[in-house]
Amino acid sequence: MKTAVCPTCGCSLVRLGITKESAVIRKYQEKEYSFCCDGCALMFEENPEALLEETNSLVVCPSCLAEKPINQTVSISYQGEKLYFCKCPHCITVFQEDSEYYIKRLSGEIKFSGVFSEGRGCCT
Repeated sequence: MKTAVCPTCGCSLVRLGITKESAVIRKYQEKEYSFCCDGCALMFEENPEALLEETNSLVVCPSCLAEKPINQTVSISYQGEKLYFCKCPHCITVFQEDSEYYIKRLSGEIKFSGVFSEGRGCCT
């Protein structure tokens, strides 16, 4: 499952509460990229290749929405797809308790209101 990550700063747009409609969009080489702000979009335009290289291996933990390089994560198989998690053991546990919620939140179908919202905190 892929979620939008700003190609300049590497922040998860879901974690920041930025929807597809509110993201700053720019095209580069016939592909659209979503940014968290105008500043990141402007920085991207100055050196897109370097920034894409820096952020291309980032994945977002479905549970805590932490952005991590893929080589610093653990993965599980979920419905035939590989999902990557930060290394906090709590994140996989809470995901398995309510997978549908976390998948929908990661994809932006459920509005995110904060890591510790709705009683769903890390290591509680």
